[in-house]
Amino acid sequence: MVTITDYSLRTTAEGKEFYSIILQGGIEMVKSKATERFYATIKKCSITSTFDEATCKASIGERIPGSIQKQTCEPYSYVAKETGEILTLTHRWVYLPEGASLEEAIYEEMPAETSSIQPIFLKHAS
Repeated sequence: MVTITDYSLRTTAEGKEFYSIILQGGIEMVKSKATERFYATIKKCSITSTFDEATCKASIGERIPGSIQKQTCEPYSYVAKETGEILTLTHRWVYLPEGASLEEAIYEEMPAETSSIQPIFLKHAS
């Protein structure tokens, strides 16, 4: 299960505004590669929505079946909020509906005339 914890007003390249909702998974224990000690973390991601602001506010706390998983992607730059450091990342966190595999959530079949696949739009955490 994931929980809607927040929302954010975003703007497309064309200048159109829309709201994305912020999803958060449960607490996970991860072993540090540097210290080999465990620490608690929570995975988050954002997804686009058709909601207006009132619906976004009302949806906070809603639980949705599914999980947040790591997806490999093309490298991109990210500024760490705490330090201002510019990092190059090669993954995104994506929402997966309950019972779906990462491959099923990322790709859908194109029409029968083509044999290629088309990615579904998935947003990374902010």
